[in-house]
Amino acid sequence: MKSILVTGGTGYIGSHTVVELLNKNYKVHIIDNLSNSRIEVVDAIKKITGAEPIFHQIDLCEKADVKNFFAGNSIDAVIHFAAYKAVGESVHRPLLYYRNNLVSLINLLEVFEEYKLDNFIFSSSCSVYGEQTKMPIDESASLAKAESPYGNTKQIGEQILHDTILAGHFSGIALRYFNPAGAHESALIGEYPLHAPNNLVPVITQTAIGKRESLTVFGNDYDTPDGTCIRDFIHVVDLAKAHIAAVERLLNKKNKSSYEIFNLGTGTGKTVLQVIQAFEKTSGTNLNYVIGPRRPGDVVRVWADTKLANNELGWKAELTLEDIMRTAWSL
Repeated sequence: MKSILVTGGTGYIGSHTVVELLNKNYKVHIIDNLSNSRIEVVDAIKKITGAEPIFHQIDLCEKADVKNFFAGNSIDAVIHFAAYKAVGESVHRPLLYYRNNLVSLINLLEVFEEYKLDNFIFSSSCSVYGEQTKMPIDESASLAKAESPYGNTKQIGEQILHDTILAGHFSGIALRYFNPAGAHESALIGEYPLHAPNNLVPVITQTAIGKRESLTVFGNDYDTPDGTCIRDFIHVVDLAKAHIAAVERLLNKKNKSSYEIFNLGTGTGKTVLQVIQAFEKTSGTNLNYVIGPRRPGDVVRVWADTKLANNELGWKAELTLEDIMRTAWSL
């Protein structure tokens, strides 16, 4: 039985990926400091799968604790999710993001090299592309200046991983996510951060149940069909399954180079207003939303060219925007 470490494994994407790994009979270790997630997620994962991941409460920015973990556990692959991810917060608190997102990665890779480990998957983001003129975006696109410190941590993180792999003797994959949303069919895990959410779909559902008075649409004067930003929304379960494909590509030595990059999206862009309308149609609930000023750090439009992931990973997003809204609303 192969042993996989999932950092940030009680978080949103991490928990769904742990479920898919356990369903495939991998042994799973979770490292999380619970700064933006709940320990109860481990019990929810066990209810869904009938198997229990091994949980370790560790802050990856503490090098000694990271080293102690690897000294005591045999790991065949690492999926590194653990990071702060709120674009808006990163604009206001850049040093928090640079320290947490980069020091944790460096500590992991230093120990990875020291123990001569292999197979590293990095949770990256479409934010590394910055503002692009050509759509859809494929992996060969030149990276523009990141629009936020969060996006910059992902650009720098990819470069750190790339350079470390070139200097070392292991393989890695960077997965560039577009906009994860939705929840597991069981409604036992989903996107409910400890702090106020920044992502569109949980803000929609919180507004619909009255937890928030209204939803603010940040700008309606962009050069898009309805004036609102365009994003590629991918169901979190589809995203989790892509990680299984990436892990197995590395474990089975099917990778074509020591460092690979894949986009993970649906290949279709939706405006913010289209997403709101999809929720209203799926839930039968009218949403109270207001138009506000543009938000610093937002790109205007971004959606994925997914052909490389489709062909090389043998993976394709299958769930729809309506599936996203239905499962998010069921939480």
